[in-house]
Amino acid sequence: MKFPGKLIFGLDIGTRSVVGTVGYRVGEKFYVVSQSVREHRTRAMLDGQIHDIYKVGATISDVKAELEQRIGRTLKDVCIAAAGRVLRTVTVRVDTELEGDREVGGEDIYALDSLGVEKAYEEFLEKHDSDMKFYCVGYSVVRYYMNGYAMGNLEGHRAGSIGADIIATFLPEDVVDGLYKAVDLAGLDVVNLTLEPIAAIQVAIPEMYRMLNIALVDVGAGTSDISITKDGSIIAYGMIPVAGDSLTEVIAKHCLVDFATAEQIKRETGVKEQIEYKDIMGLSQTISAVEVEEVTSEMIRDMTTRVADKIKELNGGKAVSAVFVVGGGGMLPGYTAALADRLSIQKERVAVRGEEVMQNIEFLEEDARKDSLMVTPIGICLSFYEQSNNFIFVYFNDQRIKIYDNNKVAVVDAAMQAEFANDGLFPKRGRELNYTVNGKPRITRGALGESAVISVNGNEADIHTPIHANDQIKVVESTAGEAAHLDIEQLPEYGAVMRVEVNDMQVDLPKFASVNGELQSGYYSIQEGDSIEILNYYTVRQVAEFMDVIINQEMNIYVNNKLADMDSKVYENFSVVWTMEELQLSDRERYENEMAETFEELPEDDGTYQKSEEAGARAAVRAYEDGDGLENGIDTEESVSTGAGSGEDIEEKKAGQNAAEGGTEGQQGSDPAAEAPGAQEAREASGQSVYVTVNGDPVHLIGKESYVFVDVFERIEFDLSRPQGSGIVTRLNGRDAQYMEEIRSGDVIEIYWRR
Repeated sequence: MKFPGKLIFGLDIGTRSVVGTVGYRVGEKFYVVSQSVREHRTRAMLDGQIHDIYKVGATISDVKAELEQRIGRTLKDVCIAAAGRVLRTVTVRVDTELEGDREVGGEDIYALDSLGVEKAYEEFLEKHDSDMKFYCVGYSVVRYYMNGYAMGNLEGHRAGSIGADIIATFLPEDVVDGLYKAVDLAGLDVVNLTLEPIAAIQVAIPEMYRMLNIALVDVGAGTSDISITKDGSIIAYGMIPVAGDSLTEVIAKHCLVDFATAEQIKRETGVKEQIEYKDIMGLSQTISAVEVEEVTSEMIRDMTTRVADKIKELNGGKAVSAVFVVGGGGMLPGYTAALADRLSIQKERVAVRGEEVMQNIEFLEEDARKDSLMVTPIGICLSFYEQSNNFIFVYFNDQRIKIYDNNKVAVVDAAMQAEFANDGLFPKRGRELNYTVNGKPRITRGALGESAVISVNGNEADIHTPIHANDQIKVVESTAGEAAHLDIEQLPEYGAVMRVEVNDMQVDLPKFASVNGELQSGYYSIQEGDSIEILNYYTVRQVAEFMDVIINQEMNIYVNNKLADMDSKVYENFSVVWTMEELQLSDRERYENEMAETFEELPEDDGTYQKSEEAGARAAVRAYEDGDGLENGIDTEESVSTGAGSGEDIEEKKAGQNAAEGGTEGQQGSDPAAEAPGAQEAREASGQSVYVTVNGDPVHLIGKESYVFVDVFERIEFDLSRPQGSGIVTRLNGRDAQYMEEIRSGDVIEIYWRR
């Protein structure tokens, strides 16, 4: 027999029966070639769980043989579904950043889905601390996100980040193994495994209806499987372990019959008004459909109450808009009305769905069954086209593991199934460094180590490399990088400067760092838990130290024009002025004091000390009054040491200088006593005074409107005619200076030969 499409064999291995379906799809339609239904001879299955593998295997063999005879082909591959008796679901949100704003490809979506399944599995293990091993047997994407906004399909869009809400489903190992073993006994290989609620929804709720908030309830024999749709996606799965068998047991006790007879009575209720049967005594009995409904009403109320509660739980605490009911257990009269009542929705919005939802299903057999009992078996076949899932065996670091194969399985899935540490796959960061800067917590992360070394069948691979049955996977765990290390000077705040004005000059001060209350240099290595403060002020003392200026007790200090002291704080854009207290005295008094201090430093020599001091002081006063003391660079100390303390040599030098300049007796500068009245004041008024420090000594410049750096050479002893190095170093306030650069009061100057 020839068919235009590949034949798909699906098995619905239920608690009461095994339903086999063979068909093929062409375009949007699925053609059912043949069906076979066989009930279990005994209660080999309870609540969706296989209890007698060999008896279930025998029933499967019968179904297979019947279908093979009808279609004239041997069946080898089969699609199956697992009941949700012990189904566990985990819903997670996962996000990932893309490198740059780029187009999203299929690989990106697959990696995102895999990341979501991995995260769901980790959360599942945390919540279910059990010795029972679970498999992830499927997942659904509720919705995707692009740059934080919901998106139906990510592929082809440009994005900086993508995300997804994912539902992952898990089943215990013994449930999966039991199904595989029973199928294997019938000589079949599983090519696809799905869940019964997923299979049912393939038929009962087409994709165009999934924008609506609808619940699908598959009432089987042992379990009632529930799935919820909304906004175009399946948003939740659930299950309660109560279904049609519970109703059958109530009927069996009431009618005093065996389970099989009670099952027959249940099925005929709603079809016949009077049902005939024989009780365990062999007596013929009759029961009306109305009486069966009354007998089962309490159990139906209990079942529908539990189903309604589960629907609300899965749907965020509220009822859905409508409910589709499939499966044999939901066909009993009174079930849909009771469920509508428990959900507080219109009765018309809870209905059994059968042939009316099979618009794209064509039955090639004349007597084919088209009721709600066939929805899930056909959905199992359709699931093959939507997802090809199976279990395969691979070797992970020589350990043989079984893994759920959805045709997209990769190394990372095998690692997860082998319980290989997740951080062993990815480069580990070294120990991070936690500290605070200005009271705010900060973390510096350690360096990344090396990625895991992965091979598949001896070939270089990565975590996304696809794997297949019997692949040999080797993984050498990733390594950790170096621990975080950071010096104070590497902090961005540390490099900032604070600008203040000192004696009318702009000065940039580097900010200080305090670590746990102690000042530290930029070379300090930050330690775990350090409290770092980048100080936003200097004290006057610190400003002076930075500028290499010595401030003595006789100097006046002003901060923002207010009298201050050495410990006063100086903040950004503050002004600082320090002045010599002697400036409040007359210049003559200041020079007398200066000369006295100079001569006090000379050692005593034959009793001439006092005479030299007095003579030197008088000479200094006369030199100042004539303007020669500084302008002509008179060395008062040399005068004392060479003039025997008389002061006459100074007078002779002064007279010689006047003669050289063309001066005559009686002119200005010839004799202090003969100077015209007011001449000194006029000369001082013609210029300005500037006080600087040169190589640590004070220097007073007077008589000019302004001064440049080179003017200093006229006031100091620095022999330019006899070089003593490779060049002259000129420094102004701690930086290199230009010869013609203007200088002001308070400037600190250094001049020396470069060695």
